[in-house]
Amino acid sequence: MNSLFVRAKQVKGVRREFREIERRRRYAMLRRRQIKAETEAWEQMVEEYKELEREMCEKKLAPNLPYVKKLLLGWFEPLKQAIEKEQNAEMTQKHRTAYAPHIDSLPADKMAVIVMHKLMGLLMMGGKEERCVQVVQAAVQIGMAVENEVRIHNFMEKTKKHQKHMTGAQGQEDMSRETMILRKRVKSLIKRNRVVEVRKLMQSEEPESWGRDTQAKLGCRLLELLTETAYVQPPVDQSADTPPDIRPAFRHVFRIATRDPGKNIVKKYGVIECDPLVVVGVDRTVKQMMIPYVPMLVPPKKWRGYDKGGYLFLPSYLMRTHGSRRQQDAVRSVPAKQMQQVYEALDTLGSTKWRVNKRILSVVESIWAGGGNIAGLVDRKDVPIPELHSDDIMELKRWKWRVRKAKKINQELHSQRCDTELKLSVARKLKDEEGFYYPHNLDFRGRAYPMHPHLNHLSSDLCRGILEFAEGRPLGKSGLRWLKVHLASLYAGGIEKLCYDARIAFVENHIDDILDSAHNPLNGNRWWLNAEDPLQCLAACINLSEALKSPSPHTVISHLPIHQDGSCNGLQHYAALGRDSMEAAAVNLVAGEKPADVYTEIALRVDHIIRGDSTKDPATDPNALLAKLLIDQVDRKLVKQTVMTSVYGVTYVGAREQIKRRLEEKGLIDDDRLLFTASCYAAKVTLAALGELFQAARGTMTWLGDCAKVIASENQPVRWTTPLGLPVVQPYFKTQRHVIRTSLQVLALQREGDAVEVRKQRTAFPPNFVHSLDGSHMMMTAVACRDAGLHFAGVHDSFWTHACDVDQMNRILREKFVELYSMPILEDLFESFQESYPALTFPPLPKRGDFDLREVLESPYFFN
Repeated sequence: MNSLFVRAKQVKGVRREFREIERRRRYAMLRRRQIKAETEAWEQMVEEYKELEREMCEKKLAPNLPYVKKLLLGWFEPLKQAIEKEQNAEMTQKHRTAYAPHIDSLPADKMAVIVMHKLMGLLMMGGKEERCVQVVQAAVQIGMAVENEVRIHNFMEKTKKHQKHMTGAQGQEDMSRETMILRKRVKSLIKRNRVVEVRKLMQSEEPESWGRDTQAKLGCRLLELLTETAYVQPPVDQSADTPPDIRPAFRHVFRIATRDPGKNIVKKYGVIECDPLVVVGVDRTVKQMMIPYVPMLVPPKKWRGYDKGGYLFLPSYLMRTHGSRRQQDAVRSVPAKQMQQVYEALDTLGSTKWRVNKRILSVVESIWAGGGNIAGLVDRKDVPIPELHSDDIMELKRWKWRVRKAKKINQELHSQRCDTELKLSVARKLKDEEGFYYPHNLDFRGRAYPMHPHLNHLSSDLCRGILEFAEGRPLGKSGLRWLKVHLASLYAGGIEKLCYDARIAFVENHIDDILDSAHNPLNGNRWWLNAEDPLQCLAACINLSEALKSPSPHTVISHLPIHQDGSCNGLQHYAALGRDSMEAAAVNLVAGEKPADVYTEIALRVDHIIRGDSTKDPATDPNALLAKLLIDQVDRKLVKQTVMTSVYGVTYVGAREQIKRRLEEKGLIDDDRLLFTASCYAAKVTLAALGELFQAARGTMTWLGDCAKVIASENQPVRWTTPLGLPVVQPYFKTQRHVIRTSLQVLALQREGDAVEVRKQRTAFPPNFVHSLDGSHMMMTAVACRDAGLHFAGVHDSFWTHACDVDQMNRILREKFVELYSMPILEDLFESFQESYPALTFPPLPKRGDFDLREVLESPYFFN
């Protein structure tokens, strides 16, 4: 028996060792693929164009290519030749520095591909203007892309040279001992696929950043070469005897900037404008444009500093500072120990493994192929341009206005279609992967974001429906309950405001609809399409139907992330800061039988005020007619966005625009002027109702704004440190125009000046400070969930985990909220201001109520 036991132990050990070897082998393979994706993305594109050209030459005909690929293939060779000519041209160093610095820093073919793809990407993703992009934006983007590729290219070339040197190292006896040791070390690391460590050894050789001026000059010269070499041709008219109409694909033109009211100064700015043929049909083949920088196949590098972490080779920065040197300096100079919690939180978010939900992707592909326009997908057809059927002057004016509106809608539809195609192209690329990861970084306030821009869980219902956790966990009894609650909340339409038992009852009353949705999503009764988040709802229907069909529902594996969302989270943070019991109850910091809904409360108050105004005499009160117009139009949706953004500093103008959009959606007011005045009135009433209900929050906001005003009046930016040790510097400074001469035009680049924007420092501080607190709460929760063995994903005020772990995550997030606000946050802020600015006088701390924070621990709808 003893010998059998020993042998069994040995077999078990061998199996465990074999599994570990297999795990390491698979990791090494994925890591090699990740390194290749990051370092050879542009090279692969170059090879593709070269292969297509060879095919054309051999077969003497153009391959059957998607529209955008045909365009790019036609431009590639002429642009490559033009860049080669520029690289080989004899010019003085002074001339090159002035107009085309670093033009020869990459092979011409790679540079050509970068220019074409970057410009087309900017044109397709749309901006304020149709079919054009500002020169300064395009030039800097192209310059930055080239610089990033140069860094990767140079590094890879150095490692190749090192490898070559290793093979012939015997003949280099005069080499210094240090160099020999370094080369041996590099050779050893390369053999073991430890490329990141090789990079560290060679970091001292990395060049300094080129800077915006150099990037813009190089970008302008490359844009100029593209405008000179890229052409388009309309489809040939077989019956016409005229020569083919070949015309430039891009033109460099100047446009007049919108005049400032009361100023006679006319400003011009340069744009690269594309021919209409360039964008016709492009949105249908935009997937061909995507450079394959996708989410990572292996966990991201752990964060260790401002530029140490994230991707293996692609430039990765801890914070998105948008060029604010003061914020960069603050983060770079802070001790690593102080930032440890922040690093851990970002590493935790980055270590969550995702995969593509193939069933949802298949449904989306079918809808998209059928023209879109359902399940939240944009319509793939443009709206028709109105025709003119009258010579009447007034009718002509109305027709011109309708044409402008139709073109604007079509421009927005084009941009949305391009965005959808990009998201789907990433999903297609990743659908067969076992899993992938999103490296995260921060905005300047400390909110975390995935670094990959297209397909991520912060995005729309489309992305959230397509993504799921790579690792599944059994539902368990509590998980089955939470899956039902989750499904009801995604269906929404008022269901999400009910108590949990009522939400579960709603799901159980619609079991047939749920099963039909799961088994026959497009040809059944399509109940899931009525949901507010249809694709996420469908994913939940599929998961629930699997559980209901199983003889043991609790053992069914679920990959679905279950959300727990804060109730108007900004106001929750203000209620915790101000300890006001009434406000705390309004935003679910206090236990209740069902969720308190602050949006409905405000909507009822607004409706009450409007009904009162509607009874007044229009002769004495101009608001009476507007009030009559708005009766029965005030609902939760009308005021929700304004209430949500009120704590983030929404202005009256912002509130007016939000409400105007909601009234437009209702479609009951046709006249544009009347719509505008009604929106003005509704915005004033909504903000007044908010002020009545949240007086303590308004007091805290005012105190924060007053402190910022005191600091900014001394020409200082507002600075603070978050509870997790992240230093924050508000980046609002008056910009300085810096003029440089390029080969294309004189460019005015914006630089951060030395004078602060006093008004912006004051108005932005309250929302930025609250964002830094909700970011801290999310990161504290992330680390605690990791320690408890949970999988965690966070979207600001929405926390996600497996269904079976929701109860545990709920306990953790409440404990962390209480822990956060048990700190003397406002007192510490006040003290830091007094220490930093001893000569200034700050207003006294706002009065606070007696709300007991520990009540949050017992509130079921605090996050729900």
